[in-house]
Amino acid sequence: MIGEHIRTLREANDILLRQLAAKLDIDQALLSKMERGERSFRREDIDTLAKIFKQSKKELITMWLADKILKTVGSEKFSKEALRLAIENV
Repeated sequence: MIGEHIRTLREANDILLRQLAAKLDIDQALLSKMERGERSFRREDIDTLAKIFKQSKKELITMWLADKILKTVGSEKFSKEALRLAIENV
């Protein structure tokens, strides 16, 4: 989710993978994995990306958190029930 969105933003702004990786101070291969959803972005990356792409920090953080939640609950049998319970207690 967030990775695909960042790739779309990067390509729309004609920024090369290596250029964005340098701005985030990470390896180009790592950023590639992040865009493919194989690795997670760090929280501080999201703040930096919001500034670089002039995007809503709230929107990017929301997508980032959603990704983290989905990776945690995955395809667990009772994931929907667990998410409902969590929402009730937020």
